[in-house]
Amino acid sequence: MMKTLSATFERFGGVMLLPFILALIAFLLIGRPSTWVTLTVAGLAMGMMIFLMASGLSLIFGLMDVLNFGHSAFVSFGAFIAASVLASLGVWVTGGSAALNILALMAAIAAATAFGALAGWAFEHVIVKPVYKDHLRQILITMGALIVADEIILMVWGGSPVPVPRPAVLTGSIVIGDVSIEIYRIFAFLLGLAVYIAMHFALNRTRIGLLIRAGVENREMVEALGFRIDRLFIAVFMAGSALAAMGGAMWAGYQSLITPAIGAEMMILVFIVVIIGGLGSVEGSLLGAILVGLMANYVAFLFPKMSLASNMILMMAILLWRPFGLKPAVKG
Repeated sequence: MMKTLSATFERFGGVMLLPFILALIAFLLIGRPSTWVTLTVAGLAMGMMIFLMASGLSLIFGLMDVLNFGHSAFVSFGAFIAASVLASLGVWVTGGSAALNILALMAAIAAATAFGALAGWAFEHVIVKPVYKDHLRQILITMGALIVADEIILMVWGGSPVPVPRPAVLTGSIVIGDVSIEIYRIFAFLLGLAVYIAMHFALNRTRIGLLIRAGVENREMVEALGFRIDRLFIAVFMAGSALAAMGGAMWAGYQSLITPAIGAEMMILVFIVVIIGGLGSVEGSLLGAILVGLMANYVAFLFPKMSLASNMILMMAILLWRPFGLKPAVKG
């Protein structure tokens, strides 16, 4: 009986059905379609922003075998750089021109992403490179780098909450009947989806992507075939750091008010997503991020007192079922 149910489950999509099952259960519990739609869109938007932060870290884990506990520093810097760029552009952000609004937002995201890539290059060269294949030293040195990064943020931006102006074109909500959906959440979902499609294409349709996936599966075999897989390390690390900074920039606009603790707060969710999704898997990171986003919003509405523990419970349940995650590229 169990084998039949398992086969049927896999035939209709397997683990990819989990967000739909979770949404269906939430719909039955919530009862009001308008509230359910609002929470679902909020969960998808939140999930896509977490995906931006988690996907790069998942690849870094899978390909480079690096435990980078300083990943959240790129999230923090991305958030604060985006906030500074938006604040400096003034009328471009708050004015009535939709084109200038979009240009301001793109400039903020581009600045955060570019900084993340450059900082990732420096971080890999100075901090990570000397401690390859030594997980204990990786944890210690990246945690130390995170503390230094947090102090730099405090020195530059101070410890007070920093407001993040949201472009006028992305303020407000779209109202359809009884359903109200924030425009910014729609934009966040579409941006995350676009990044996933680009990453999926790069990893599955290009030569570099083939080498990265092969390196995740079996680095020694790729090197034995004559490829210098280590040359991809820096590019992967830079891309992962840039994505974290982009996710931080988007999360800053989502929150509207940020503090230096933003990176540490998001890092918990990022690690949960990487563990749930499976090591080295971009598709797994997307699935895990969507589950985390939906779970956080549904539980916060239905059982507010359980909201902080909900994603930990989700992670434990999934690991008891699938110890290597939902869609791991590496098993062990």
